[in-house]
Amino acid sequence: MNNILKSINPSSGELIGEVKITSQDEINEKVANARAAFNQWKLVPLNERVGIITRAFEALAPRQRDLAKLMSMEMGKSGGRSMGEVSGVIHNAEYISGNVALSLRPTKKSARTEIQYLPLGIAAVIAPWNYPLAMAANLIIPSLVAGNTVIFKPSEETPIVADEMVAALNEHLPENILQIVHGSKDVGQMVVESDVNVIAFTGSQKAGKDIMKRASSGLKRLIMELGGNDPLIVMRNADIDAAARFAVGSSFENSGQMCVSTERVYVDDKVADMFEARVKAMANNHKAGPWDDREASIGPLINDNQFQKVNHHISDAIGKGAKLLVGNVAQKSPYIEPTVISGITPNMLLESEETFGPVVAIARYANIEEAISRANDSEYGLGAVVFGAQGAL
Repeated sequence: MNNILKSINPSSGELIGEVKITSQDEINEKVANARAAFNQWKLVPLNERVGIITRAFEALAPRQRDLAKLMSMEMGKSGGRSMGEVSGVIHNAEYISGNVALSLRPTKKSARTEIQYLPLGIAAVIAPWNYPLAMAANLIIPSLVAGNTVIFKPSEETPIVADEMVAALNEHLPENILQIVHGSKDVGQMVVESDVNVIAFTGSQKAGKDIMKRASSGLKRLIMELGGNDPLIVMRNADIDAAARFAVGSSFENSGQMCVSTERVYVDDKVADMFEARVKAMANNHKAGPWDDREASIGPLINDNQFQKVNHHISDAIGKGAKLLVGNVAQKSPYIEPTVISGITPNMLLESEETFGPVVAIARYANIEEAISRANDSEYGLGAVVFGAQGAL
């Protein structure tokens, strides 16, 4: 059995590095170590925990550039975006820690009643590849501040940058309060079924449902952020330039690989021509390319499976009558050129499913009730945006 996980640059196919896949025995050992560490960590006063965690993340600052480059190489986002993500992780640590600490203070309800907040034990953090450090830190920091210990499983697409971050943090954290495991779906399943107390997961609905099933036998607590298919409604009295900028920016950010990106746009018939013209002009200013191409604003998709999915959604829409305003039906992996499509309908995959690519998918509506109905006709959650003047309804 191959026990090595390889990290591949999605732009070039170049091997970036390798990590050892964590075995079942190693997971059990790490969980046992986390349990022993928890018995000590939970006794550390809350304010001291905040200080320890904040200092550990602030100590990442000298490695910011190296971490950002690794991130760009592993998942393809531009150097500037990667620097911004690492910087955010470092500078937000104090803010997140402080706010978590405030929420954990005992609450006096009456002369005889006080609510106290106690740590649960071991938190399994399973984080995605699209924001590999930020999404991980947003789950790791609150878990540690609350007095839990953490078993962290990063995505198999971005193991190297996650490994580097954890190694750097552990130079300043008590032993075994933060440990990392590596592997694909099967390793995540083993972690979920291990002796952990709470599972914090960000990822797909399919994976979330599997985690719920596996966690149910142990009545483990779950914190999950799953996929999205976020709608944008543009009303006839909206600021069309602002709405178009938002549609393009939100759809193309991180190559569209963002769970709260705009996936479908519903625009009033009366302003649709103007809106589409603005979107088309703005989209034509974008270019796809590798992370170190300074002219490129859209990077590669993370892997060929994701490329094939996005390409299929585009082809499905064109085949069912949608109009391609910007882009190309014949795309070449790993890049999806900036794409704008008009005339999407509910039977198209661009409207009914999460696409996760740099596509502005536009539909026209005759009345606001229709727009609201179509916006709500989705099994996904997360976000929604409306552009319109105050009192427009």
